[in-house]
Amino acid sequence: MKKSNKFSPEVRERAVRMVQEHRGEYPSLWAAIESIAPKIGCVPQTLHEWVKRVEVDTGVREGVTTNDAQRMKELERENKELRRANEILKLASAFFAQAELDRRLKS
Repeated sequence: MKKSNKFSPEVRERAVRMVQEHRGEYPSLWAAIESIAPKIGCVPQTLHEWVKRVEVDTGVREGVTTNDAQRMKELERENKELRRANEILKLASAFFAQAELDRRLKS
């Protein structure tokens, strides 16, 4: 899923802050989001995702924080690179062991 950067971080922060500040004026979180989203120029689902992301990142809502998700992605990438390097080293080791065996047999 490719994230669109149509909205700057400042606009996202302001929109989430508006929802948080005016939440009590509406019968539900969704009602607040539906009212505020058009003012920002986004669909309610988008604003709801921003609100949920902030709630997870601040510990209000259960879930994996943005920092943790980013760190896991980095570790998975590093793990993949290390596995690839390990495979190359195994192949090289086998190649040189065979070459040494062949050299000994010829002498």
